[in-house]
Amino acid sequence: MLDQEPMYRTRQFAELAGVTVRTLHHYDRLGLLKPRRTAAGFRVYQARDLERLEQIIALKFLGLPLRRIGTLLDREALALPDALRMQRSVLEEKRRLLDRAIAAIQEAEVSIRGREPADTGVLKRIIEAIEMQNSTDWMARYQTPEAKAKLEARKGEWTPEMQERVSAEWKELFAEVEAASGEDPASERVQALAARWTRLVEGFTKRDPDLTQSVANAWKDYGNWPAEAKQQAAPFSNKEVWNFMNKAIALRKQ
Repeated sequence: MLDQEPMYRTRQFAELAGVTVRTLHHYDRLGLLKPRRTAAGFRVYQARDLERLEQIIALKFLGLPLRRIGTLLDREALALPDALRMQRSVLEEKRRLLDRAIAAIQEAEVSIRGREPADTGVLKRIIEAIEMQNSTDWMARYQTPEAKAKLEARKGEWTPEMQERVSAEWKELFAEVEAASGEDPASERVQALAARWTRLVEGFTKRDPDLTQSVANAWKDYGNWPAEAKQQAAPFSNKEVWNFMNKAIALRKQ
């Protein structure tokens, strides 16, 4: 028998909480917010459900994925402060990028007010700041809060010079692997290429499982990348090369 505290049917609870019925059904399917059921099978909500829903909404507003929220609220209560700290780092980085873009735009405005054409260096900084913001936004969808925080902590060591060097190494290696793709994956030459490939990957991930999974998640969804990002990654998009190298690396691990 149901408790005597106030009960709300789905539509009533949705109005009380300021969410849609569809949202409540979605949270129920994910196991995030499981209402009780009447003998007839109707969903009913209580005050405790409103408290949990408010927690879900707050964490979702901060950018945490729904499935991660469920884990934090159900089984990792002690991990919640760490997750919030990591998410704060991500938001602080977004603020830094926005401040940089705003400052560049203000600089251009001052130049234009003086009836002078905006300096090309100023316009370039505006474009760079906005592109960095866009890049951060779309890549974030593939990263857990832990991965985001780790990437943020490493930004100082990943310089533009390092990025240019690593990009050149990847282009050279990818071309060599493509040329060798008809050979035996177990051959000495291909295994040497696999070793170089692994070193380049680990140079970025440091063998960290969160970062490794983030990279894997991004490449699995390559078809849904923004057009500009797909264009930049086009030289590395040959699936046959990736499949060939995966076989070679699998043989290295045996």
